[in-house]
Parts: sequence; C-alpha cells; structure tokens
Amino acid sequence: MCGIAGMLRQDGQPVDEAVLRRMTDMLVHRGPDGEGLHAAGPVGIGHRRLAIIDVSGGAQPMVSNDGATWLTFNGEIYNYRELRHELMASGATFHTRSDTEVILRGYEAWGIAVIPRLRGMFAFAIWDARRRRMLLARDRLGIKPLVYAWDGRCLRFASELKAIVADPDVPRDLDWAALRDYFTYHCVPGPRTIFRGIEKLPPASYLLCSLDGGEPYVRRYWHLPMAPDQSISEDGWSERLRHVLDETVRLHMVSDVPLGAFLSGGIDSSAVVAWMARNSSRPVKTFSIGFEEADFDELAYARLVARRYGTEHVELVIKPRVVEVLPRLAWHFDEPFADASAVPTYCVSQITREHVTVALSGDGGDESFAGYRRYADALRLAERADALPVALAKPLARAAAACLPHGAPGRGLLEMFTMPPLERYHRMMTFGTDATVARLLTPAAHEQLAAQPIADGFARLAADARTPGYLSTLQYIDLHHYLPEDILTKVDRTSMAVSLEARVPLLDHVLVELAARMPESLKLRAGHGKYILKRVMEHALPREVLTRSKMGFGVPLGRWFRTELKEFAMDILTARRARERGIVSPDAVTGLLNTHLRGMRDRSPQLWALICFELWCRAWADR
Repeated sequence: MCGIAGMLRQDGQPVDEAVLRRMTDMLVHRGPDGEGLHAAGPVGIGHRRLAIIDVSGGAQPMVSNDGATWLTFNGEIYNYRELRHELMASGATFHTRSDTEVILRGYEAWGIAVIPRLRGMFAFAIWDARRRRMLLARDRLGIKPLVYAWDGRCLRFASELKAIVADPDVPRDLDWAALRDYFTYHCVPGPRTIFRGIEKLPPASYLLCSLDGGEPYVRRYWHLPMAPDQSISEDGWSERLRHVLDETVRLHMVSDVPLGAFLSGGIDSSAVVAWMARNSSRPVKTFSIGFEEADFDELAYARLVARRYGTEHVELVIKPRVVEVLPRLAWHFDEPFADASAVPTYCVSQITREHVTVALSGDGGDESFAGYRRYADALRLAERADALPVALAKPLARAAAACLPHGAPGRGLLEMFTMPPLERYHRMMTFGTDATVARLLTPAAHEQLAAQPIADGFARLAADARTPGYLSTLQYIDLHHYLPEDILTKVDRTSMAVSLEARVPLLDHVLVELAARMPESLKLRAGHGKYILKRVMEHALPREVLTRSKMGFGVPLGRWFRTELKEFAMDILTARRARERGIVSPDAVTGLLNTHLRGMRDRSPQLWALICFELWCRAWADR
C-alpha cells in the first residue's frame, strides 16, 4: 500500500519540486519504506511506498523503457501474474516481479482498456508523454482513495486531501453543502470533499486531463449488474459461492511480507479466517478488539474461531482512549468523520501492525449478502405501510407526528409511515433532516447552508441500480454510498495511519458481481440476512458464530459520555474557540449535552459528530 500525489500544469509553469515533495511527505504514513519523484516541466508525480510485493524491486514512480510513460500506484492487483503471462506472450519485457509493472506494461499494450482488466484495489496516475495527458483511475468499489483539484490551470491529485492542501496555492474554503452532508450522514459523500474545489474521483471511474488544454473529464468504466437469476438452484449458487470465496481469499493472501487477519467474531471475518486457514500451511495470525461492556464485546466469538483453526491470536480490551486517539484521527481523516467505530478499528490496526504488514478484513459481506438488520426492518416497514389504506393512514400518521415535539420517541417512525419506500430508507440511513441540521447551526452558518443545492443521491442511485427488487436497490445504494464513503474510508485511514495494508476479499469484484446475481431470497430469508453465506460456511464455523445476532462494530459512547468522557466532551464542545468559530450554535450544543447527561435521550451520535467536527476544524480549518 502506498501514497501517491502529483500535478499537471496547463498554464505552462514548471512544477515546483519542493511543493511536490511536500505533498508526498504528507503521505509518509502510507508509505514509510521508500519515496520517489519525477518532475519534468509542467508535469510532476510522486510516491511513498509501503513495500508488499517484490520488496527489493518495484520502486516508484515507474517509467517505461522509452521514458515516455510514468506510473505512480497505490493498491494491490491480485491477478497480476495472469496479466503478466499474457503480456509476456505478446512480447512485453519485465524488469521486476511487481504488480506495478504489470499496470505499466498493460497500459503500453492496451491503453485505458487496461483498467477493467485489473482485479484488485487501486488508485493510480499515469503520465503519458506521447499523448500529453494524465490518467487517474480508481478501483470499482472505491477501496483505495483518490482526490483531485482543478482550478482551470493546474490539476493536482493525491491519495489524501492533506497532500493537496500542502500546496500553499490551494485554498481551504469550506464547502457548505459538504458540511450539511456531514451532519446528515456523519461523513462527506463523494464526489464532494469538505473543501470547495477539491473532489473525490468516484469509484469505478477514470479521469483524463490533457496538457494541451480543456477541462478534465471523468468516465465510468464499470457498472454493477443487480440482476437476480432465478434459473440456478440453491445448490448451484452455493457451489459457485464456495468456489469464488476460496479463490478470492487465496488471491488476497499473496504477499512478500507477514500477513494476518482482523477477526471480529462475526460471520464475515470468521469466514475469511476459515478460508485463509484452508489455504495456508502455517497458522493464521488473527487480531481482535473487545470492550469491558458486554453488550459491545465479541471476543468470546472470536476466540471460538481462533481455537477452531489454531490461529496465533492476539486480542486487546480497549477503554475510552478517545482523548488520546481522536485528535490523531482527525488529522488522518482530513475531513470530519463521525463513525465512532474508527476508534476500535484504529486500535486493532495498531496491535496488528506490531506483528504483520498486511491484514485481511471481513468488510463488504453485509452489503453483498444483506447482513444489516436495517434491510429486514426496511422491508417489514414497507409491508406494513403499504398494507394500510393510503387515503386514511398517511394523513393520520402525518397529523399524529405533527403533534409530537421534535426528537420525541415515535415521531420519526410515524413520519416514515408517510414516506415512499426510498425516502423511508434514506431517513433510516441519516442522523438528521434538513430541519434538525439547521438547528445545530448558527443563523449565519444556516444562511450559507440554505444557499446550497440539495442533491438527491439516493434517488439517482436507485435509478442507476436498474432493478425492480426493493432489497437489491437498497444493497446497490449501500454499495455505492455507505460502503465507500463510510466503511472503506474508515478502514483505509485507520490502517494507513499505522502503515498497515488492509485487504477486503469480500469486495473482490468477481465475488460482488456473483452476489448481485443471486436471488434476494438467498440473502434475506425469514428476516435474517446472509442465508447463502451461512449455508456455505455451516460446516466450517462454530454454530454459535453462525446463529448469533448481528452486533456490529459499535462503541459504548452513550455510557462513556456520561462517565469517562463527560469532561472531555464538555471541554471540547463548550470551548471558546468552538463558540467563536460561529458555525455550531452554542445553545444547540448545550441542549444536546443536557438531554444526554440527564438520561432523557441518547444523543451520543450527535455529540460525537460535533466533537469530530470541532477537532477537524482545529487540525485543518483553523490557520
């Protein structure tokens, strides 16, 4: 895993090598093993390396034999050996054993068509001197990050925002629409970033920018077909899934450095460990995080799997280390990010990095195999709402909801009864409506927010899914929204913060495409998700793991804010610098704190989001 950065100046000015080096220096945590720069006139690309494949070779940026093509790459290509053989059969000559060189030789042979041939996680940039263009590309599911800025004269790009704003010519102007998105989703969905003028390259997309002028343009190269196939039997689907699981985990285990796995005790990470053990001649190294609070602790289940496969198991029980960890995470995330599970993910990454350089994760199984409880809840709610007489039920529910004060128990559920199914799911996935977000802000900040257009991203994704199935539509939305913007962002930043490469075999695009073609009844059955995955793993995992209720990687914030973190929250949220910033309303903060501390309602998600925003401001917005 690595960090990449670079720029292309259409204004003809030469790239300042000192600025380019400053950009790559900001990414040293992503690649502590080596660095490289190439600057020639108006073009510059840089690289920080975490050596995984061909440790002694594979230095970057990598250049073609004729010096006309330069590549800087972050990620892993799992089918690089097959592509290498194909290219060699066509006459290509290789000088390293790295997957990086496979991309370079593939581009020389196939041009942009090399991108859909790649099986893996990647973000890369290619400077093509012959065509006088810069190509940026990102993997299908958005596992690896890539951001860029275009000001009409210069294209800048990097693995992380911090590298782009390391250039003093790049302003740090707040994008108010992104701020509204943050308080709505507790992350900033792409293509926006928290800074105006800097965007995320969408997953499954590439960007081309010519040195000869013209705006950069973005094209999509892959679409996930949500097309359930009823012609294949359940046994047939089980056999296909078993084969692809074995293949993808085996491919993800290719490494020239020590390798292990995160083991939460859930079915996804447990399945990955089971297939790793099957494909390894040595004990798998596994790593788990637990809590003192029993409702959040999964260590007992992780131990069952570890014992079954004789893994070299390491675990850690964490306490509220937020005072120490959160400011560090605010720096690494670059944007305000309020998924509290980032803290245990960072902690498990820390203990994992003490033993290995690469760790396999179980992320992605919930989206592909309908593992989230909210899928069953959404379908159940849709059935009940649709069964009521529309002319009578919806007006009554709307009137009843209006009689309840904002935040009162039951009001949200009544409001959802009045909504169409897609809008209902959007409410389930958000932490506030436009009205509740507005109440968090000062009048001056709300005025800025009101001027921003509201994009209906869920409706766009639902249309893009091209499937009549409600469950399939919800899965498609999550695979393109919640997964890349929350889950994968969290895993990438927390693992890269400690120079650990995290791989996600359940997000291999071949496996994801297979799951997308499965009938909905093989994923969600009798209100329980992952039916087909549990069937495939029924003889490989302990029964307790297969039959347990989904817990999720939660954090006991509610209790922590009333005990160990009470003073920390008060100090951060009521600080003078937070009030003087003029964005968040002090009255709203006081109301949330009082409501939570008195035990009236659990306001920990909102308090956490406000704390993360304040710490982000201190790290990146304040000068």
